[in-house]
Amino acid sequence: MIRYLIMDVDGTLTDGKIYMGASGEVMKAFDIKDGCGIKDILSRCYITPIIITARESKILTNRCEELGIKHVYQGIRNKLEKLHSLVDDLSECAYIGDDILDLQCMEPIKEARGIVGCPADAAKKVLKIADFISKKDGGNGAVREFIEWLEINK
Repeated sequence: MIRYLIMDVDGTLTDGKIYMGASGEVMKAFDIKDGCGIKDILSRCYITPIIITARESKILTNRCEELGIKHVYQGIRNKLEKLHSLVDDLSECAYIGDDILDLQCMEPIKEARGIVGCPADAAKKVLKIADFISKKDGGNGAVREFIEWLEINK
C-alpha cells in the first residue's frame, strides 16, 4: 500500500526551465492539474505528499503552502538519506522524478517493491526503470497522471 508520494520539482512538477532575469530566478511554471491531484486526490487516498529537491526556491515554498504540502525539503543533494530519515518502509513509497539525481531514491524504492514513475521527457536511465511513464512531459500534468494511475491501481 502506497502511503507516501515523493516528488522531484524541476523537470517533474515544472518543465525544468528556470526563467531568470538580471537579478536571478524570477519564475517557474506549475501545472494546475498537478496541484489539484496533489491537494485533492492524494488526501482522498490517504497518501502524504513529500517534496525532495536539490534546488532552493521561494517560488516552490509559496506553491507548497498553497497546496498544503507540509513536507518540503529543498537544497538536498543526498535525496536517499533524507528519504530514509522520513520513511521507514520504502515499499510504502511512490516516487516521481525525471533525472539521474532521482535514481538514488528510485532504485531503492523499486527494489523494495514501491512504485516509481516519471514524465515522458525524463532522462533515458529514469525511463528505463520506471513502472509508470506519463504520456505528458514534466510540468504539463505528468504528476497528475501518475497520481490518477496510483489511485486506480492501489
